[in-house]
Amino acid sequence: MMNKEQASPYQQQLMTMHASLLAQIAAQRGGASRVEAAAEHFSRREDSSAQVATERELEFAIDDREAEELAMIDSALARIEAGIYGECIDCGTDIAPARLQASPEVPRCIPCQEKFEHRRPA
Repeated sequence: MMNKEQASPYQQQLMTMHASLLAQIAAQRGGASRVEAAAEHFSRREDSSAQVATERELEFAIDDREAEELAMIDSALARIEAGIYGECIDCGTDIAPARLQASPEVPRCIPCQEKFEHRRPA
């Protein structure tokens, strides 16, 4: 576990990642809200129903991934504020600095992440 001063570089990186992801989402939607983008996209009559269904599934999958990524970043920022950043949420051991440098949003050490992924349905 690290104090807020030690976590500061990670906090800056997480805030940059958060802003970048929000900008990417806005750019993908042409600045439109999610509802406006979906209404425009799915109102085109020339697309086949199969094509629309496939595109809808892809957009929802992308939205889920983006939402999960934002949630992980927000959770990491909350752990910094709580003074528990860098500590595995499952076992409580320190997460390796190299792992945090590569992915500052990660909540688990590698062994616990592997266990978590094996428990999760595919």
